[in-house]
Amino acid sequence: MTTLTEFQAAGFPMGAEPLVALDLVDTHALCLDPVRDLLADEQDNAKWWALQADRVPAGPPPSLGATRRLRSLLRDLLDAHLTGTTPDPSLIADLNAVAAAVPTSPRLDGWGADARAETRWHDDYNGHPALAALAGEAIRLLADQARLASLRACANPACSMLFLAENKRRMWCAANVCGNRARVARHYEKTRS
Repeated sequence: MTTLTEFQAAGFPMGAEPLVALDLVDTHALCLDPVRDLLADEQDNAKWWALQADRVPAGPPPSLGATRRLRSLLRDLLDAHLTGTTPDPSLIADLNAVAAAVPTSPRLDGWGADARAETRWHDDYNGHPALAALAGEAIRLLADQARLASLRACANPACSMLFLAENKRRMWCAANVCGNRARVARHYEKTRS
């Protein structure tokens, strides 16, 4: 799995969250100055999907437009949860449609000691396996109230990053991004007085 350090070296301030769907939402970075869409073009899109390659079905990356559409849909649904609002039912229908556009089936590969169970992604319905996988992640998260309770927005009011707080004390998207800014600001306030 690609580490946060590797994501940051590639120009993405966040990454390596337990769910690729959260990494995708975090590609619209309000924590950067100036605010940036980290999927500004097809090259950035391909680079981001390459960093996620070991966590999504194999194949070429989805188009930039399709990736951005799913990102927006996921952001709207996750923000609805965080703000305690009910999302428009069409958002849920769209998420289900993205997941259903690429059905899966179990597949036995090999025999005997070499046998392993794999998942076959059927992309005959004009869907994209990587997008369907992310939609499936989001569906499982939104349906798991215990896990969903750990979804957080960064404590920096100028930051849009979301994460799953595996540690209840986690407040910042990344210690070396917003966490460091908060420490510097606290230090400045202490030394200024």
